[in-house]
Amino acid sequence: MENLRKCVAEAIGTFYFCFAGIASLICIEAPINMDCGLLGVALAHGLALSVAVCTFGGLSGAHFNPAVTCGMLVTRRICPFLAIKYILSQLAGATLAALVCKTAFDAAAVGSAKLGIPLPAEGVDTGIVLLIEFVCTFLLVTAIFGVAVDERGKAVSIGGFAIGLTVTFNVLAAGALTGASMNPARSLGPALVHGHWEHHALYWIAPIAGAIVAALLYDRFLLKEDATPATDQGSGGEEAAG
Repeated sequence: MENLRKCVAEAIGTFYFCFAGIASLICIEAPINMDCGLLGVALAHGLALSVAVCTFGGLSGAHFNPAVTCGMLVTRRICPFLAIKYILSQLAGATLAALVCKTAFDAAAVGSAKLGIPLPAEGVDTGIVLLIEFVCTFLLVTAIFGVAVDERGKAVSIGGFAIGLTVTFNVLAAGALTGASMNPARSLGPALVHGHWEHHALYWIAPIAGAIVAALLYDRFLLKEDATPATDQGSGGEEAAG
C-alpha cells in the first residue's frame, strides 16, 4: 500500500508539472493569445514543479520525471521494480494532463502549439537537441541532489523552489531552441495524445543521459566529505584528540 501511495503521488505531481506547462504553451497561441511569452511558460513550469515537490517530496521523493528516477536508480536510491512503477505513474500523469488540456482548450490553439510538445526550433539539428537537453537535465538533477539528497543542502530548506527555479531558468535559456523538456514524461504525454512522434527519441536519450551523469557525479564525488584533518595544538606538536 505504501508503494501505491508513492506511485499515486508521482502521477499527481507529474500532472501538476505537465498540466501547467502544456496549458501555458497553448495559451500563448492564437486565438487565446495570452501575452506572457517564454517568461510565462518558464514560470508556469517552474512554479508548478516547486509546488509539487513541496507537496509530495516527503511521500515519494518527488521525482516526477523518468530521467530523475533513472538517476536515483543508478545511485541505488530506488530499487528497479519501484523505479519501473514510478516511471509508469509519471507517464500516466503526463498523459492525463495532455488529455485534459486537449479537451479544455481551443482546438486551433492546441493544434498551433502541437499540444505543447517540446520540439526543436527550425534549424536546430539533432546534435544541438541532444547537447541542450543533456545539459539542462544535468543541471536539474544536480540541483535535485544538492537540495533534496545531500544533507548539507537539506539544511537550507528551499529544496522545492530551488528545483523549480532550475527548470525556470533552463526554459528561459533553452526553451527557444529545444522546448527545454528535461523530462521524458513531459514529452511523451502530449506526443501520445497529439500523435506527433518526430524527434521524440531525442527527448528520452538526452535527459536520461544527463540525469545519470549528474547523479553519478554528485553521488560519487560531490556528496563525499573529506575527513577532518587533525590540527596541531600547543607545544611539542601534539595532535588534538578526536
